[in-house]
Amino acid sequence: MKTSQGRCLCGAVTITVPESCTHDVYVCHCGMCQKWGGGPLMAIESQHGVTIEGEEHIGFYRSSDWAERAFCRTCGTHLFYRLFEPEIYSLPAGLFSDGQKRLVSQIYIDNKPDYYDFVQQTPMVTEQDVIDLYKS
Repeated sequence: MKTSQGRCLCGAVTITVPESCTHDVYVCHCGMCQKWGGGPLMAIESQHGVTIEGEEHIGFYRSSDWAERAFCRTCGTHLFYRLFEPEIYSLPAGLFSDGQKRLVSQIYIDNKPDYYDFVQQTPMVTEQDVIDLYKS
């Protein structure tokens, strides 16, 4: 299986994922993602095959009952948002510089501020739609 590696700014943490998951970029406009990164989270997703080197440099913040956020304690780079059940990693797309990427969907679209828009046409999912999806 081909893999892709992403690194934090200082190089203390390396994350390896299947190369096939690095093409589709998902955007989250929720309030937590906006506070965490100053704007939307533009992420790739991987449910399997995530390996992490340099875990001793990672800080964790449990941002909800169902997920946590991770960052490099040395340089502050945002590393991932991890959903606990099922375990899914959302990793900032910018960590992975190789390969073609395409924007495929936007969630929490009703929380998106008015001062930016993406030109790509994508499915747009509201906060209530996300809640309903995880309830089922």
